[in-house]
Order: sequence, then C-alpha cells, then structure tokens
Amino acid sequence: MTVNLLCTRRTPLEIARDLASEFARTAVDRDATGGTPKAERDKLRSSGLLSLSIPGQFGGLDANWSETFEVVREFARVDSSIAHVFGFHHLMLATVRLFATPAQWQTWFSLTASNNWFWGNTLNPLDTRTVVKRHTGWREFSGQKNFCSGANDSEMLIASAIDESAGGKLLIAAIPSARSGIILHNDWNNMGQRQTDSGSVTFKRVRVEESDLLLDPGPLSTPFACLRPLIAQLHFANIFLGIAEGAFEEARQYTLEEARPWFRSSASHSTQDPYILSHYGDFWVALQSTRLLVERAGQVLDTAWAKGPALTSEERGEAAIAIATAKVAASRNGLELCSKVFEVTGARATNASVALDRHWRNLRTQSLHDPLDYKLHELGEWALNGTPPIPTFYS
Repeated sequence: MTVNLLCTRRTPLEIARDLASEFARTAVDRDATGGTPKAERDKLRSSGLLSLSIPGQFGGLDANWSETFEVVREFARVDSSIAHVFGFHHLMLATVRLFATPAQWQTWFSLTASNNWFWGNTLNPLDTRTVVKRHTGWREFSGQKNFCSGANDSEMLIASAIDESAGGKLLIAAIPSARSGIILHNDWNNMGQRQTDSGSVTFKRVRVEESDLLLDPGPLSTPFACLRPLIAQLHFANIFLGIAEGAFEEARQYTLEEARPWFRSSASHSTQDPYILSHYGDFWVALQSTRLLVERAGQVLDTAWAKGPALTSEERGEAAIAIATAKVAASRNGLELCSKVFEVTGARATNASVALDRHWRNLRTQSLHDPLDYKLHELGEWALNGTPPIPTFYS
C-alpha cells in the first residue's frame, strides 16, 4: 500500500529528497561493495514511490513523466544505481502499458500498487540467446540474457525471447521473478553503476502463459507503443544530468572547505582563484543548458503520452528528436564535468575516501548503453534532411 506516502501529505519529490539523504550516507561504501542494495530497495517499497507513475484509479500517485524523472534525478545526484533501478521499474510499467491489452496492464498496475511490487528487466532485444518453444496454450523460454538491470530482488520481470518458428519474432512477456526455471546470477562487477544488478539471467524451460505475453498491440507496433524506447532514453538523460549535478555539488563543497590555491596564484583561497572560478562558470553553463533540454524533452514526452493511441508518427518523431538532443547534451556535458571536477578540487581529492571518481565511472558506464555516434547520426538526418529517427528499441 502507499499509505506511508499518502498519509503524510508530502509530495513525492519531498519523500525522494528524504530518501536520497539516507542513501547518500552509505552510497560510497555500497559503490565499493557492489551487489544488491536490498535495504535501499525496501525503503523504496515502503515509501510508496514504486506507484509513482501508476494512474490514481489503479492505486497509484498519477505522476506524469516529468514528475517521475524529477525523482529519478534526485536519486541520481547521490546514488545513480538506485536511480537506475527505480527508473527502470517505471520503464517496465510503461512497457506493459504500451504493449499489452487494457485488461493486462490494468491488472498489473493494481497489483503493483497494492503489493509494492518492484519490476526488473530481462528484455534485451540485441541478446538473441533466449528462444521460444511453442506448446498448446503456452510458450517456453530457454536461454541466457545479459544486462538484466534490477532483476535481483524484484517481484516481476519483463522478459524477451526469439520465436524462430515465427521468423525470429521478438516475444515479450511479464512474468513473476520467482517462476520456476528463472535463475538470477549475481555476476555484475563493472566499474560503474555497481548496484544495478545488471548481470545475467538464465531461463531454464520457463513456462510462459498466453496471458503473460504482450501481444496486443505488441512491441513497437504503433506510434504510441514506440514511445517505450523514448522513455528509456530520457531516463538515461535524467540519470546523466543527476550524476553531473551531484558531482558539481560535491566538488563545490570540497573547493569551499578543502581545496588550496596553487602556489603561483595571487588568491588567498581557492574560491578566489581566477581559473577555478572560470571552471565553475563552465560547469554552470553546461548544467543549466542541459537541464533546460532535459526538462523540455520531458514536457514533449508528457504531451505525446497524453495523446495515447491517437499519437501520430510525426508527433512521435518530434518527441524522439527532443529526447535524443537532451540525451546527447546530458552525456557529453556530464562526462566532461565529472572529469574536470578534479581541476577545481586538486590532487588530494583523488583520495579514495573522497570518491569523486564514482560519478565519472557511473556516467561512463551507463552512457555506453547505446553509442552516442549513432544518436548524432539520427540528429544529423533530422537537422539536414528532415528525416526523423526510425523507431527501434534504441531510438
């Protein structure tokens, strides 16, 4: 139930800020440890925020995407792993809303809101090792999947498999994480996003009922259904922006309290060094411009989402351009800022206890989800030829 959130009459963002303050106290240690942030995930469950994007008539908080991503960004400032799995939870809910029948998604929404279900991801359209075997009245999924963010400690999964008997068609299903034959491997050990549980999952003859399959309207079948990859891309942009904002604030506090001016500087304190001030000016411009692009993209997505099945291909294309633009800016500016914060903090800030490096590691890891060069190619096609991106799971 979402009683904890609703009875306090605090806004979701206020709840998120309180949680972020708690998460910040252990974020550095948990980054070093890796693994599943079980205690933090349980706090998200009890907060009511897992129902944030669910319409009120199904027990949710009825937030739009701008409001949902504002919470994602709040978490990303202190703990981008938590931000990632929280945002992916809402992306999975969007997946069933866009690809499933009303009877399916309305039931799953109500159950999620009433039981505080956490959704995880085992949908990876580029990983074709999981295949379908047909049986009368049901299907069988068998194989492997990588990059399964948030699958551990989840109640529900979005899963995908290739139906070779149907010409390699991608089938997507919503299934309980505890279903027999699903093996979640704790094998995520990358340099960044270390508590996203983005490792591998094995499907060993997993039974998938017809009612689990998302067939009507199905994946990327209509302009409205094609909003799914755009939600994912804007989720990443908000994570990147949140990471950069967090790195900026930590560097700022360090400069104010710990940094020392270079011996050749005429300033008595680093806060008056002209080069350090110039860097902070650059940081400010980058953050402000990125924030405007990301927030505008959120508004465009909200407008497209509100149109529902009436959304046109042209309107979907406009949303794709706004979101791609925001993501490129957030990735580029964020990576540069997270690297250059050491220019304003100095050599002592490289001490492991300061952990400023985690922001760059997290952003660099997540930014490799899909190549920026191809995003720029799509934007170039639009800018020069007026051709919007062709909908895929990555554009």
